Amino acid sequence: MAEDTPTEETEVEAPQDDPVVTYIMEALESGDEVSPNAIAQKIARDRATDKSPKDLWLKFMTAVRQQALHLARKGRIEIIRKGKAVDPNDFKGLYKLRLPRK
Repeated sequence: MAEDTPTEETEVEAPQDDPVVTYIMEALESGDEVSPNAIAQKIARDRATDKSPKDLWLKFMTAVRQQALHLARKGRIEIIRKGKAVDPNDFKGLYKLRLPRK
């Protein structure tokens, strides 16, 4: 006789967001448009030590842009340029971020 072994239910955890994604999403919770500079500056303030340079936030600008592009391509945020949502695959210059408008 074959014994029935209880099957273990494995919980599949949702992948956690990158910490930079968390900062972006928290900054956009208010519903306002937010500049990527402000997000990078917040990250730098939270991670700064006494010996950190004042322009530490510049180190985080590339990560903020990369994650913003990723989020925009997935439809979780919009990239705003000159007051209008733009294609995340085709824009240049200064931009802001916001939650998608319906």
